[in-house]
Amino acid sequence: MAETVADFIWKRLQSWGVRRVFGYPGDGIGGLIGALARTEGAIDFVQVRHEEMAGLMATATAKFTGEVGVCIATSGPGAIHLLNGLYDAKGDHQPVVALVGQQARSAIASHYQQDMDLQSLFKDVASAFVATAFTPEQVPHLIDRAYRIAKADRKVTCVILPNDLQMEPMKQPAMAHGMTHSGPGIDLSPVVPDQAELRRAADILNAGNKVAMLVGAGALGAGEEVLAVAEKLGAGVAKALLGKAVLSDDVPFCTGSIGLLGTKASWTMMQECDTLLMVGSGFPYTEFLPKPGQARGVQIDISAGMLGLRYPMEVNLLSDARATLEALLPLLDHKQDRSWQDKIRAATAEAWAQTREAAMVEANPINPQRVVHELSERLPDRSVVVADSGTTSVWYARNLKFREDMMGSVSGMLATMGCAVPYAIAAKFAHPDRPVIALVGDGAMQMNGMSELITIAKYWQRWSDPRLIVMALNNRDLAYVSWEERVQSGDPKWEPSQTLPDVPYAEVAKLIGLGGRRVERPEEVGPAWEEALASNKPFVLDMVTDPNVGPIPPHITFEQARNFMGAIVEGDPEPRGTILQTARELTASFWPRK
Repeated sequence: MAETVADFIWKRLQSWGVRRVFGYPGDGIGGLIGALARTEGAIDFVQVRHEEMAGLMATATAKFTGEVGVCIATSGPGAIHLLNGLYDAKGDHQPVVALVGQQARSAIASHYQQDMDLQSLFKDVASAFVATAFTPEQVPHLIDRAYRIAKADRKVTCVILPNDLQMEPMKQPAMAHGMTHSGPGIDLSPVVPDQAELRRAADILNAGNKVAMLVGAGALGAGEEVLAVAEKLGAGVAKALLGKAVLSDDVPFCTGSIGLLGTKASWTMMQECDTLLMVGSGFPYTEFLPKPGQARGVQIDISAGMLGLRYPMEVNLLSDARATLEALLPLLDHKQDRSWQDKIRAATAEAWAQTREAAMVEANPINPQRVVHELSERLPDRSVVVADSGTTSVWYARNLKFREDMMGSVSGMLATMGCAVPYAIAAKFAHPDRPVIALVGDGAMQMNGMSELITIAKYWQRWSDPRLIVMALNNRDLAYVSWEERVQSGDPKWEPSQTLPDVPYAEVAKLIGLGGRRVERPEEVGPAWEEALASNKPFVLDMVTDPNVGPIPPHITFEQARNFMGAIVEGDPEPRGTILQTARELTASFWPRK
């Protein structure tokens, strides 16, 4: 048969290097699905349970491979479902191409079934490039531009394809006025500032006596350079949430996470530093950074829009993190005075000791911090760990020690619930030989995690290492929401809003052929992780934990403490046990014991 437009699209994407696409079929993409089958496996189609999951998996593919993630959705509701996953990619600056079906060209704007204004719908999330194809001759340059822009600018792009066009015979553009010709391919070389700008940055860093570094996702792959710069400057290094894998937590002057989910060591370092070097991070909570004017600043970022946005920097370097740090190194003085870094080492050691101690505090029935602490003690080499939004992201940030061969991520700027299980599935497709662990709250598990267990059951036997563990933190509460209500507004927990049903997650997993175990006692936590990590198939751990172990920030304001105590007085339904312990900790931050 003659090559159709849809056949051409897959061949073109294949020439760009695409080998996998996530999606769900429908008549709006009937031609694309038929043509995808004709590729005979050259491009792997992963069938998800919901189009949002396709967007999240494409995002995670970009995060864990550095390549462009690709997803596909049908017209109307399928296109709408896709949006949340694409906004996750947009927020975290990940390259994703979305192919979206549309009704026949003759039906557009006729109030036909599933006839939506998709161009307007996608113009925000795919603001870098969104276009609707109307003729076969358009298709080559639309696909090429969408992929090239996504890859080069780390943006979301979208091509809208009417279903009748997909099945038309392919026609290449003629050599005529009004036609354009394009081809695949792009070479991206690291951008490095000129010597004068590097010298300006080095002079500021060399003049500092108390240098603090903050690294984010833009510094992934530059861990050796970050470490070398820190050692030369006698600096401490804090990690934004998306930069957790930049540097091993075994580095004694790496203070760990920063911000609401961070450590006291990171907080103290930022409050006392006189120089700030920010690398590849858009960390938004400026109250955890030095006060403006306190520190001189240098920032390195590949995105101009992120430079100087969080702190008034003296030097803003629009450049690649790894190449710039490498070029900067010879210009930096080796600081002889190590008293600042020694102080950071001591604070970091104390922070880890406090984290271990907090994890072992008795709770009813299990302290959720212990669940992640026990995993940290047993993490296999080359693990990939993902966490959902909520209290699981707090314990991921604070209690999990990453080594240099590990990977991990969360939904950063969007902080969407329900990201962890699709992230884990995408990580497993990208790295089938690595163990993958998803830390999921029960709210996210009930939102979409349970349905995506079906996707795991469908595909897991294709992975060379079958270990994919989904840990459901079963506390029957939207615990982070309850915490926010108590601390931010002084309102007690409202059970109709926050209380969740108790679901037997491990039993659900067993019903569809996966492994599973419910854990209800603290002494069972470690052995349960060992059983899951030794399993010869994906495994669901149903950890029954205490919802009242609060994710206390490293620095508590008086207003937060007052609001929390007010929520207790106002009749919180659970003002006992560990919630009273949380109240004591909050109080102690203002009136410390002597």
